[in-house]
Amino acid sequence: MARLSVRVTPRASRDSVEGFDADGTLRVRVTAAPADGAANAAVTKLLARTLDLPGRDIVLVSGATARQKVFEIPVELAEARTRVDAHRNR
Repeated sequence: MARLSVRVTPRASRDSVEGFDADGTLRVRVTAAPADGAANAAVTKLLARTLDLPGRDIVLVSGATARQKVFEIPVELAEARTRVDAHRNR
């Protein structure tokens, strides 16, 4: 299990994974508004699709009401980076 730091931009024009910053934070954009957990659910779904994992395996640990969030994922960070890069290069 690893903890993945994610910076979320809600109300974007499309759902996308922008890649990792120099500090290791993954930047994502989702179309959902940050109301009633809709953006959190959209980020979880996007991460599951990008990392090729079931949504139930991605757990929001902190940042439920913030743009900066931490998710627990069942793969190592190096493997997560590889999967994100592979998804972005499709």
